[in-house]
Amino acid sequence: MRTVGPEAPTLCGDWTARDLAAHLVLRERRLDATPGIMVSALAGHTERVQQGIAARDWNELLDDVRSGPPVWSPFRWVDEQANLSEMFIHHEDVRRARDEWTVRTLPDGMQEKLWTIASGIGRRSYRRSPVSVVLERPDGKRSGVRSAGSATVTLRGEPAELLLHAFGRDQARVEFDGEAADVAAVTALDRSM
Repeated sequence: MRTVGPEAPTLCGDWTARDLAAHLVLRERRLDATPGIMVSALAGHTERVQQGIAARDWNELLDDVRSGPPVWSPFRWVDEQANLSEMFIHHEDVRRARDEWTVRTLPDGMQEKLWTIASGIGRRSYRRSPVSVVLERPDGKRSGVRSAGSATVTLRGEPAELLLHAFGRDQARVEFDGEAADVAAVTALDRSM
């Protein structure tokens, strides 16, 4: 975010890097406003609080993102479980909103952690699929995330890429194996959180 600046686009709709940074700070530091992230009836309060956070000094805002949850935040105690996917996804939201993005090479340990998350999130993301959905890593390890009907679509890629796809990002390097109509049904799903 420091590299691209506060007005840089992201993959999060019309949010800029500043908006995304404010979202991250809100989620860890304004527990009164976090329910509105998922509950539309409370979204107005969340949006007002987020706009106030976004109006802060850019460098101070990024310092809060970088420092992680404060000691009093419940997110501090579950930081890796709660924030690994959130921070990874949003980091890529900033990187991949640019034309010249490339897939990053991540350490095996990180890919392993992202695989665990992708397998769990995949169950939610593909739950409305009319066909079975299987995630497959380059090493051949597989995770069935949806069982439906007699047809199957297999998504192949690095765990990080499978996680991005499961979170609704079409800017993920994933290969699809299955009948064309079945693949089209899976790719058309609303996978956003």
